[in-house]
Formats: sequence, C-alpha cells, structure tokens
Amino acid sequence: MTTVGILGVVHDNELRKKYNLSLEFIKELILEFNPDVICGEVLPNSWEQYKKDNTYRGYWGEPASEYWDLIFPLCEEKKYEFVPIDWVEPDVWMDFDPFNSYYGQQRQKLSVELDQWFQRQLCTWDSTVIPFNSLEYDTITKQKYEWLERVNPQAHLFRWVCRHLIMIQRIKNAIKKHSGTRILSIVGADHNHALYEGLIVEKDIQLVYPLKT
Repeated sequence: MTTVGILGVVHDNELRKKYNLSLEFIKELILEFNPDVICGEVLPNSWEQYKKDNTYRGYWGEPASEYWDLIFPLCEEKKYEFVPIDWVEPDVWMDFDPFNSYYGQQRQKLSVELDQWFQRQLCTWDSTVIPFNSLEYDTITKQKYEWLERVNPQAHLFRWVCRHLIMIQRIKNAIKKHSGTRILSIVGADHNHALYEGLIVEKDIQLVYPLKT
C-alpha cells in the first residue's frame, strides 16, 4: 500500500510567520510523515536547472522560497527523492490573467473582491492543527475559484483546470514508480482540495489529508 500525504503551505514567509505555519513547523510535519518521496510544486525544467546550479532561480524567482530554504536541503540531507509536479507556461501565463478583459473601475472592483476572498481564506487559519489545511479553508477556496471561473472561464480552464490535471497525473506517475512507499505532496494550500479530489478515487493508496487533525 502506498501512502500519499498532502501538505498545503503558503509561499510568503511573512504570512508563514503570522499564521503559525513556519518553516520549522513544516519541517516538523515532513519529518513526522517520514516520506520516501516528496512531490513538490516546482516546474520540471526548474528542478533540472537546480540540479545543475543550485543558485538558479526560474520564472519570478521560482521555485518558491520554502524549497530553497527547507525542502531541497532536507531532501539532500534525508535522501528523499524529489519529484517536480508543477505546470506553467511562463511565456503565456499573463495572457490568461482572469482580469485581462476588464478595465478601469470594473477591474479595480474585481481586484478588491479577489483580496476579500483571500482575507476570508486567511480567517480560517486556526480551524485546524495545521493552518490552511482544513475543510473550512478548502470550502472557501473552492468558492473563490468558482467565482474566478465566472469572471473568466477560459483563464480558469488554463490556469486552474489544466494545471491540476497535469499536477495530479505527475503525482499518479510517482505513485506508480514508487509503489509501496510514502509520498508527500507539498503544494500551495489553494491546491489542497483539487489534489485531494483527484487522488481520493485512486485505488491501492492510503490518502492522508490533513496530515494532522
């Protein structure tokens, strides 16, 4: 039986400190889960570049800081295998900004509403042992992306639906390759529910989410 865990994180260090999801706590959670493999929200090309030059930073400084500051060094120290699962096409990503077809006050209003959704998400931080790894957080997150889909269906399809299909398939491929091991998927917390829904139907795995209750 392959055990697959999901750990949602935030990419901003100030938010990590403010909402009790520090790198130290993330490290503690990883060590407790004791994975053989970590699937991370990193582009395959960026991972290949990192292996050649560990000072290389990809698009917009990608991978996110938790990989540079914790996950990559921990994989090297503990001999965890790392599998990059993210998918983004940087040259066209901004062409699918959900607000691209809106201008002026209408665009500003949508930006304010998006920030309000983010604040609602943050308000759930203390609803479980691991901040942002809860049904409460996932419920609001799903509602946020349903709203974004109404705002711009094409952008949602590209940035969210297609991306998750690829991320989930890469996790499934890791499960096939590393059958019988412990696999931990670490992603931005907005992805938690999509990964859970995509993996819960898989046979012959034990899915663990959240890692603690």
